[in-house]
Amino acid sequence: MSYFSIAGMQLALPAHNNLDILEQKTINTCKLFPWINMVVFGELAICGPGIHHSEAISGIIELRLQELAKNLGIWLIPGSYYEKADGFIYNCTPVINPDGEIVARYRKIYPFLPYEKGVANGLNFITFDVPNIGRFGVSICYDMWIPESIRALVYEGAEVIIHPTMTGTVDRELELCLARSHAITNQCFFFDINNAGDLGNGQSIVVGPDGDIIFQAGEGEQVIPLEIDLNRVRRSRERGVLGLGQPLKSFRDNPIHYPQYHGRSAHFDMLGYLQVPAKKHK
Repeated sequence: MSYFSIAGMQLALPAHNNLDILEQKTINTCKLFPWINMVVFGELAICGPGIHHSEAISGIIELRLQELAKNLGIWLIPGSYYEKADGFIYNCTPVINPDGEIVARYRKIYPFLPYEKGVANGLNFITFDVPNIGRFGVSICYDMWIPESIRALVYEGAEVIIHPTMTGTVDRELELCLARSHAITNQCFFFDINNAGDLGNGQSIVVGPDGDIIFQAGEGEQVIPLEIDLNRVRRSRERGVLGLGQPLKSFRDNPIHYPQYHGRSAHFDMLGYLQVPAKKHK
């Protein structure tokens, strides 16, 4: 079987304390669309962006999310929330299966520095298998601006990228371009699910492995239930994007060693510090 159904939850949310809302919205969505296999929230949808909302691993939030997934029999990618572990704070999402088990935890590798202050870098790429369906990868928001991060997931076999986002800024249009580019160059499905309301400007996008826009939302609240066929990924990777370019095979077969992966660059060092731009004085 290669068909799988995902509901992207682009919800208009306040800036904190949203777990009750998300639970009820998920229950309602699964009643309305009982064929849904997976539900995905936007980044930081549960508690909002403040790191003072951080919770220790296996805390009450995680336990309630596990119970929700088990009761509904769904895969759940609950956006993300700030997690305290080993003296650090991470932007983390658990991957919860229909039995309510956490099969993986992804910690955002590229926090939105210098703005997402106090958040540590995750160190591991996460993929997981949905039995008899295929392999999925998880990334969060600013990760998509570093193309190597998405290629790493595909290198590990990901056919679908689940990408919770929290964007309310003028660069949302650029992120739509990035989502489409990642789907094309990695020949995969790309689910970029943003928040609305106080936590984002919506415009979630789902892109197919040939670069086709399967759906793009507006700026307000919208539930996005879609069925995808993972055989489209396999066919694209076999025959090429639109039957033409085969970028993954080309990347695999070329013997070149990229210089950017071997040590520091003097040119990159000249870029200066990663910091908020200062106001220019007259």
